[in-house]
Amino acid sequence: MKNKLSFILSSFTILAFSACSKTDYLDVNAGDRPPLSANIRFVNARIQPADIQFWTFTQKVTTTGIAPGAASPYVSTTFGNVQINFTEGSGTAYKASRQFGNSASYSATGGPNGPIAGYYHTVFAAPAKNDVNKDTLVLFYDDLSAPPAGKAKLRFVHLAAGIGAVRLKIQQQGTETTLYNNIPYGAAGGSNLQGAAYDSAPFTNVNAGTTSLLVSTGEGAVNLDIQQQGLSNLSLEAGKIYTLFIRSDAKGLVHAGLVVL
Repeated sequence: MKNKLSFILSSFTILAFSACSKTDYLDVNAGDRPPLSANIRFVNARIQPADIQFWTFTQKVTTTGIAPGAASPYVSTTFGNVQINFTEGSGTAYKASRQFGNSASYSATGGPNGPIAGYYHTVFAAPAKNDVNKDTLVLFYDDLSAPPAGKAKLRFVHLAAGIGAVRLKIQQQGTETTLYNNIPYGAAGGSNLQGAAYDSAPFTNVNAGTTSLLVSTGEGAVNLDIQQQGLSNLSLEAGKIYTLFIRSDAKGLVHAGLVVL
């Protein structure tokens, strides 16, 4: 009887130990798990007057139409190899589609850099480089770290179809400084990566306050005539992060848009 009882107790101990081990193995702290989505802000940089909606694969991810020159809030979306599309108005036909993260090289329909889980991104719908009547999609990575005290962060993106590489100057308190030279279409000032539609798109720390920006192109450094909002006497607030972009229409006029992140 004693031997039988010892056997039962031993068996129970083994089962209890096994159960504890299994429970410990499965008890993963949810806070240690990697993020399961990327964060993307979508911008309508087209000239056409219609609002647009964005999709990842066949899932619509924006809840309201985005007007020309406007941006959505950040949306949690799929990461990695992602097809992003947009539709116009209430229509369901894609105006443009692009596969991000599906290729080792850049092409008209895809490229190597896709949305990253846990990171923030901006995707622009914009006129194609050489034809304002066609559309493309451009993805940039966002750096949302705060600027130093008294500074704002500024990013400049060139999306003006048919316009060559541009130079960006900043004017504050009567002083004019060149921020970037030779910014090609589809890129941001100070970019490190060279590709058709993907870039590191860094931000520059600038003094907060009243600011005018001058965009020029060509050997004569002729300032572009920026329509609508313009780039003069912008009020940049300390601690804020801005993305400025230019776009062009079928008449060759250049328009500016400003997004606050």
